[in-house]
Amino acid sequence: MTGFVGQRLNASYKNRILAQDVNRLIEPFKNRTEDRCWQSEFWGKWFTSAVQAYNYRRDPSLKSKIDAAVAELIKTQTPDGYIGNYADAKHLEQWDIWGRKYCMLGLLSYYDLTGDKKSLLAAGKVANHLMNELAYKNVKIVQKGNHRGMAASSVLEPITMLYARTNDKRYLDFAEEIVSEWESPNGPQLISKADVNVGERFPIPEKNWFGYEQGQKAYEMMSCYEGLLELYRLTGKEAYRTAVEKVWENIKNTEINVAGSGSSMEAWFGGKKLQPLISMHYQETCVTATWIKLSQQLLRLTGEAKYADAIEKSFYNALLGSMLPDGSSWAKYSPILGIRNEGEDQCHMGLNCCVASGPRGLFTLPLTTVMSDQDGIAVNFFSPGVYKAKTPGKQTIELVQETDYPVGGIINLAVKISKPEAFDVNIRIPEWSNKTTLTVNGEAIENVPPGKFAQVKRVWKTGDKITLTLDMRGRLETIAGLPSYQAILRGPIVLARDKRMTGDADVDETITPLLTKDGFVPLEMVPSINNESIWMSFKTPCMVGSYRAEASGKPVSLTFCDYSSAGNTYSEDSRFRVWFPQLLDPRKKLTE
Repeated sequence: MTGFVGQRLNASYKNRILAQDVNRLIEPFKNRTEDRCWQSEFWGKWFTSAVQAYNYRRDPSLKSKIDAAVAELIKTQTPDGYIGNYADAKHLEQWDIWGRKYCMLGLLSYYDLTGDKKSLLAAGKVANHLMNELAYKNVKIVQKGNHRGMAASSVLEPITMLYARTNDKRYLDFAEEIVSEWESPNGPQLISKADVNVGERFPIPEKNWFGYEQGQKAYEMMSCYEGLLELYRLTGKEAYRTAVEKVWENIKNTEINVAGSGSSMEAWFGGKKLQPLISMHYQETCVTATWIKLSQQLLRLTGEAKYADAIEKSFYNALLGSMLPDGSSWAKYSPILGIRNEGEDQCHMGLNCCVASGPRGLFTLPLTTVMSDQDGIAVNFFSPGVYKAKTPGKQTIELVQETDYPVGGIINLAVKISKPEAFDVNIRIPEWSNKTTLTVNGEAIENVPPGKFAQVKRVWKTGDKITLTLDMRGRLETIAGLPSYQAILRGPIVLARDKRMTGDADVDETITPLLTKDGFVPLEMVPSINNESIWMSFKTPCMVGSYRAEASGKPVSLTFCDYSSAGNTYSEDSRFRVWFPQLLDPRKKLTE
C-alpha cells in the first residue's frame, strides 16, 4: 500500500514492530514470580502484530526476529506445558490465563505462517496444562481472573483455533464448556444478555472498578465474542452467531462515537449519547483495535458492508489518531476534546497494553482491503496500492488502486488477469455517500445505494478499468440537548479544531458552521500548516458565539483538520476539540 496509509504502515513496521526488544518481552517467562500483573500479554500482542506485518511485507529481518521470538519463548515452557510468568501458587489468578491466551495466539499464528509443528505442539501443551490445572483444582474458568471471568475465558479463541488445526475433540469440548460457564449466575452471561445494552448488564462495581465485579469491561468482552465467532465457524450453532451480531449492533448504537470507538475507564457506559462530554480515560486504544478486529471477523463471515463501514470509520479516526505520526508509540486514551497523552509504562515492561494493541488493529487493513468469496472478489476499502486475490476460477487477479482517498473521492481500479473470466466484483459504497457514480470502462453502473456493495457481474479481462466517485461534501452531525452539539464530517473523516490553526475564534468558543442550501457544509481544502503534522485542512464559514460585540452576526472563516492529525504533538500546543456546543439564543424556543 502507498499513500498516507502506506506511510503509516511503514512507520509502525519500522519504529514499533521491528524496534521492539523481544528479549525484554520474554524475560518474565523465565522468572515466573508474578502474582497480579500482565507482563505475559505483551509477547503475544507484539508477536501477532509482527506476523500480520510480515504477511503484509515480507521483510527477511522481521522474519528472523519472529523466528527467534518463537524459539526463545518455547525454551521457557516447563515440562508440564506451562508458559507464563506467574508463581506456581498463583496460577490461574488475576491475568495468568489472559497471558496464556496471548502466548497461544502467537504460537498458532506462527504455525499458520510457517507450518512449524513445534509451535503447534507448544500451543497444545499450554492448552492441555490449563485444562488439567482447572480440573485438578476443581475450579471453573469463569471464576478466575477479572471482569466476571471474561479475561480468563477469552482463551476461547485460541482453544477453538487449536481444535481447527488438530481435530482434537478435547479442545472443542473445552470450548463448549467455557461458553456454558458464561451463563452461570456469577458469569458474564454473554449469550443470555445479548439483548441487554452492553453498558448496563451489571451493577457498577462498589469497590474495585477493575476487579471481578466489572462486567462491562469493553476490551475483554469483545475478545470473548471474537472467540464465540470462531466457535460458530466450527459448530454452525446459530445462537452463537446471533449473539455476536446482536451485541455488535448494540455496541454500534449505544457506545461507538463519531470517531469510531468508545469506552470510559475502559468499560462500556452508554457513551454514544454522552460523547460531547469530557469522560474519564476515554476511548482506550485496546478497545479501538478490538472493535476493528471484531468487525473484521463479522465482515469475513457475512460480507455485509456495515462492518466495513465501521472499520473504516474507526481506522481513519480513532486508530490513526491514537498513533504517534512516526509509528513508535500509541496513546492509551484518546479524547475528542483536550490533548492526547502517551500511556504509562505497565508492569516495568517499557510499554503498555495499548502500545502493544495498536498495531494489531493497524495491520488488519492491508489483508482485508480486497478479499475473495465463492462468487468473485470484494473491494472493502480504498487506498492506493496493488492487491492480489483468487477468482472463483482459481486465477490470481491483480487489482491496482489509484487514488488519494479520503483526501479526494475518486478511486480508479485497474484489472490484470491471465485470461478472461466471468465473476462478480463487489465494491463497497460507504453509508455516507449519497451521491455516487460507478463506471466500468466508462459505462455507468446503475443501482449503487449507500451502505451496500455494488455488484458488477461481467467477464473481466486485463485492461478493464473501474472508476468510483464518492460524495465528499461536508456533513453536519448533531446531538440534541441543552446545549446541543455539532460536529463536521467529510467522507469517513471527522474534522476537529486544533490550537495550531489560526483563526478568529478560540478552540473552545461556540461555533455554528453555515450550511449550503442543500444542507451540506461548504469545505475548502487549504494547505496544511505542516505537511508532516497535519494530513488534511479545510476552511468553512462559521458563526462564532463570541463575547465581542463587533463580531456578533458576522460569519468568519475557520480552519479544521482531520481528527487523526488533531492533537498529534501530544502537548497543549495542539489542544483540540471535535464537538462544538451551540450558542443558546433566547430569541429562539429552547427544547429539552
